[in-house]
Amino acid sequence: MKTKLYHIAHSRAGDKGNTLMLSLIPFKEEDFPSLVAQVTVQKVKEHLKSIVKGNIIRYELPNISSLLFVCEEALSGGVTTSLAIDPHGKTLNYALLELEIDV
Repeated sequence: MKTKLYHIAHSRAGDKGNTLMLSLIPFKEEDFPSLVAQVTVQKVKEHLKSIVKGNIIRYELPNISSLLFVCEEALSGGVTTSLAIDPHGKTLNYALLELEIDV
């Protein structure tokens, strides 16, 4: 069975220049191994391909049961140069949570 990430996790977003950081934090710690196994860089890159133009780096933070995705070239140049409605990328955490995984 498949489910969207928002059923099992939440996300926060941050930015620095043209780089977006997206955290992925499960509601239950026991779901963390499933996120590690299924929410790969390749899967996130494919899911956000129309938004993230550069590399994506994933950091695993097992002590706090979280993943962090650093997405380069994701904010149309950055806050001070972007004409995007959401130049900080705060709403992009919701885009990540739309990703489907197996449960």
